[in-house]
Amino acid sequence: MKIDWAALGSVFGVSLVVTVALVGLFTLGIAGLSKQEAAAARGGSAGLARTGAYACFALCAAAVAFGIYLIVV
Repeated sequence: MKIDWAALGSVFGVSLVVTVALVGLFTLGIAGLSKQEAAAARGGSAGLARTGAYACFALCAAAVAFGIYLIVV
């Protein structure tokens, strides 16, 4: 049995980058929702923060769905 170390390293690198990006995107969504709540408490409008947060969550869901698609197909 021979291990292709270059392919293994490539998979590791891509997995690491995608994981960090997905966690960062989810964190941006959480931060956007907290900004929206803080602005609402001050009596302001925070539609942009809510929209950005929902967009981040939608991108996270799309990435997860794409990963499941890659596994199934």
